[in-house]
Amino acid sequence: MGYAILSTWKMSFQGVCEASCLLKDHASAGDAAVRCIQCTEDNPAFVSVGYGGLPDENGRVFLDGGFMDGDTLKFGAVGALEGFRSPVAIARSLKDSNFNNFLVGKGAEAYAEAAGFEKRDNLTPESRARYLKDKGKTQNLFSYDGHDTICALALDENGSMCAGVSTSGLYLKKAGRLGDSPVIGSGFYADSAIGAAAATGVGEEIMKGVLSFRAVMYLRSGMTPMQAAETAVRELKEDLANRLGRTSSISLIVLGNDGTFGVGTTIEFPFAYASDTEPPTLYLANAGSDGRTVITRVEDPATVTQD
Repeated sequence: MGYAILSTWKMSFQGVCEASCLLKDHASAGDAAVRCIQCTEDNPAFVSVGYGGLPDENGRVFLDGGFMDGDTLKFGAVGALEGFRSPVAIARSLKDSNFNNFLVGKGAEAYAEAAGFEKRDNLTPESRARYLKDKGKTQNLFSYDGHDTICALALDENGSMCAGVSTSGLYLKKAGRLGDSPVIGSGFYADSAIGAAAATGVGEEIMKGVLSFRAVMYLRSGMTPMQAAETAVRELKEDLANRLGRTSSISLIVLGNDGTFGVGTTIEFPFAYASDTEPPTLYLANAGSDGRTVITRVEDPATVTQD
């Protein structure tokens, strides 16, 4: 069986390159997905994840992360975590317990410290300067304004799959706010017998549709990854429009257990993919007028402006 790695945003491209090398060298899906995400968590150039993440209304950087093992359906998640390096790694370490798989705030921090995870002040001078400039402003906050979740779906040569996510959340969010990213079924889901999915966008809207689980269930029903991703996003978009009179910025990646991928989106959305038959490649997805997603290969990544 072959391997594959699929991840959100242009900022994940280097991580996909490193993850694909690991998978080629027979690494597990979990190790590859975590490495993919950590490449972004550790890069202060990206303001929506990890080191350099943008702060909440009080100028503090709180991180969220989640991980799911598709073989066992075990998962781990952390929310509102402050002062540690890699929420996705901490989340992964929680998956093998029978209880206490989702920890938040001080409880998550106490666990991470006791488990020996690396501490780090994630507020950089650049993110602090941006916060001081915007502090106290009344503004409408939209998805992708400084909070693009990094999501990674991986398949290894043994057929094992996983999903991992990491984010610093909504810029200038209310203290204690959690979005969809660490919430199993909404922000991420994986089942090695079927496939995996993960979402990025307006968390409060994604949770209304339990979007990632919905897409994996569409795979179970016989849809291809592309059909599952498009259908899940289109249905949620239409439902929100009918009930609330609005649509939102939502993107969804889906990886089948055969290594094929699909994407659904309401916006222009870059993503990266690699497999045993395809080198690391950056793609651009756009929402079509008919609810279908148009995907094009990016020959020159410099032409893509979104992280």
